[in-house]
Amino acid sequence: MAGMVLAATRLLRGSGSWGHSRLRFGPPACRQFSSGGAYPNIPLSSPLPGVPKPVFATVDGQEKFETKITTLDNGLRVASQNKFGQFCTVGILINSGSRYEAKYHSGIAHFLEKLAFSSTARFGNKDEILLTLEKHGGICDCQTSRDTTMYAVSADAKGLDTVVGLLADVVLQPQLTDEELEMTRMAVQFELEDLNMRPDPEPLLTEMIHEAAYRENTVGLHRFCPPENIAKIDRAALHAYLRNYYTPDRMVLAGVGVEHERLVECARRHLLGLCPAWGSKGAVDVDRSVAQYTGGIVKLERDMSNASLGPTPIPELTHVMVGLESCSFLEEDFIPFAVLNMMMGGGGSFSAGGPGKGMFTRLYLNVLNRHHWMYNATSYHHSYEDTGLLCIHASADPRQVREMVEIITKEFILMGGAVDRVELERAKTQLSSMLMMNLESRPVIFEDVGRQVLATRSRKLPHELCALINNVTSEDIKRVASKMLRGKPAVAALGDLSDLPTYEHIQAALSSRDGRLPRTYRLFR
Repeated sequence: MAGMVLAATRLLRGSGSWGHSRLRFGPPACRQFSSGGAYPNIPLSSPLPGVPKPVFATVDGQEKFETKITTLDNGLRVASQNKFGQFCTVGILINSGSRYEAKYHSGIAHFLEKLAFSSTARFGNKDEILLTLEKHGGICDCQTSRDTTMYAVSADAKGLDTVVGLLADVVLQPQLTDEELEMTRMAVQFELEDLNMRPDPEPLLTEMIHEAAYRENTVGLHRFCPPENIAKIDRAALHAYLRNYYTPDRMVLAGVGVEHERLVECARRHLLGLCPAWGSKGAVDVDRSVAQYTGGIVKLERDMSNASLGPTPIPELTHVMVGLESCSFLEEDFIPFAVLNMMMGGGGSFSAGGPGKGMFTRLYLNVLNRHHWMYNATSYHHSYEDTGLLCIHASADPRQVREMVEIITKEFILMGGAVDRVELERAKTQLSSMLMMNLESRPVIFEDVGRQVLATRSRKLPHELCALINNVTSEDIKRVASKMLRGKPAVAALGDLSDLPTYEHIQAALSSRDGRLPRTYRLFR
């Protein structure tokens, strides 16, 4: 055993018999195919003689030209960014959505989302479109929000001309046949039923908090088609909407992974002078309303005891979302609000993972870790071109709703108090890292380019946004929080609401110093 240890020690030290054998056989010969033999005495840290000095690309020089923007004669903007690889993501973003439906039946944008990539002037049905995309390894998608509609395709960059031509046809020349409209009515009906049945109430609560915050105007209008409007939306109603909002000056053709000059050339070929299916008559009735924050409450009494059945059913919960007006994404305070939202963080009562999942945010440390009976506490920030909304969503047993609401109002009040330096730096670091990691994905870069150019006609690059995040101070957080707390709250509540405090009591708590609800006294219990 000792002999084996001694042999191993000699091998590791490179001495003993191994060293003698090297001396006996001389130095190892240089391999003929290795380039290292030509310069045997030059260390790797020194430049090789006779070799040209390398020129390295710098981050600043590269990023100055990352996003290129060209405006065509008809007002359509073309924006692109290089991202090397075989595939590209190209799409058309339109300044349209549910916020512009005040003069129409609510739900038109929802219908258009379901009708996307159906039959057009050149393609007889959806299958022909999908087969065309498959030849270039492509996939397609359409998404609508309150203020933006986005048609996107990811495909091989060699098929760029085909993709742009297909997008132009899908956006400007849809057939909207009776059969497609009937199928869309069925799809919308199914989605509404699913929305009301799913265990996760967050989409429904988001709809309700917007309705409460912006009563019957702009972003407070229904994003999902109301059941009573499903049968009312027909081709004529859709064409009337499309005529006003699907115009070139409200569109951006964005591409990632393509050459800008080639994208502009394709845009001129397919999107310049193309007559839409609804006629060439210009827009005459465009809604330019500015969002009016009203505050208020929207309640929906519902039995949540059977929301999720099975071997591990979710217990009966009451869900409450409280929000206050923040700011638009065009204002300087948008970045401090984004940091504040990250600082609040939160999530479910059970979450696998560590600090990256927000375990050190305020809603975890101050709420979920201290009140075991709370099922969820999460912060959300919704921002638009003329307004914004910062909300906290919480869930608990119906018998503890009042206590849960008071905990939320206390957290809102604490936003305007002292900000610990460590938690602020952690929130800034987490926001920057989340931004940079998301922008590693080509479809996310595409959406970022398209949305920024659509809203501001330019694009802030990632390093500029990170610099703005790093410049946020604790005074900025206190300032924007104090300004936000001076407004009226918006409240959405879902479930058993027998113990829900009144709107006036919630408003009084958010106006107090400590966030406590006014005490109520009952003669009989």
